[in-house]
Amino acid sequence: MVTSVQSSLWKFLQRFYTVLIFFFLYAPIIVLIVYSFNDSRLSVGWSGFTLDWYVKLFEDRQIIRSFYYTISIAVLSSTIATIIGTFAAIGIHHMKSFRKQLILSINNLPLLNPDIVTGVSLMALFVFFKAELGFITMLIAHITFNIPYVILSVLPKLRQMPKDMLEAAMDLGATPWYALRKVIIPEISPGIITGALIAFTMSIDDFVISFFTTGNGVSNLSITIYSMARRGINPKINALSTILFVSVLSLMLIINKRQSKESKKSI
Repeated sequence: MVTSVQSSLWKFLQRFYTVLIFFFLYAPIIVLIVYSFNDSRLSVGWSGFTLDWYVKLFEDRQIIRSFYYTISIAVLSSTIATIIGTFAAIGIHHMKSFRKQLILSINNLPLLNPDIVTGVSLMALFVFFKAELGFITMLIAHITFNIPYVILSVLPKLRQMPKDMLEAAMDLGATPWYALRKVIIPEISPGIITGALIAFTMSIDDFVISFFTTGNGVSNLSITIYSMARRGINPKINALSTILFVSVLSLMLIINKRQSKESKKSI
């Protein structure tokens, strides 16, 4: 009887602790979303439901320009990073043990580094080469920090692939390039797509690295939100943040769904 009571109490504490964590994580986001539909400019009370802030959001030229830069850089950086990361992962997969571990350790460094260190380092590099900070430098920075995510997404699919698949295709008359396009790439395509989605999400979400590697007249949505927030509370920030949150959440759900399907297929 005592054991049963203790077990029930322990389960209750576990659930309560989980609910508490999610409450502290998502309560501010829920408040932000609710107040993005508030008719009042001041976030001190509910004054009625409205979509005016979303309408004004899309009438703001600065935000539309930032949205254009954000999507352009996200699409370009994720595409280029996916191509480079996929070929890099294939090369790493066929390396010998010591070299493979060394390259993987180097690949993981940008993931472990604080964003501010990466941002300042890239800015110093661009200044050293006397490159004008702007769209191109921000694009290069996004490609740089996206590549490790693509490599880590593709490598597991390469490990699951039969070791002699490439040799078998070449024995049947396929050239290395044809075997890569028609055999290897389709086999690891789930990992490639997942890596591309993660890279796209990371690019949209980035602020610190973008802040240090951009120039005058070029800013993504994260930098624009930061600039608007410094001038005071603006309900358009709530509307913009809500759209970003829903977009990133949708992409993450797609990624998780794909990963769950892949894990079920591998069982």
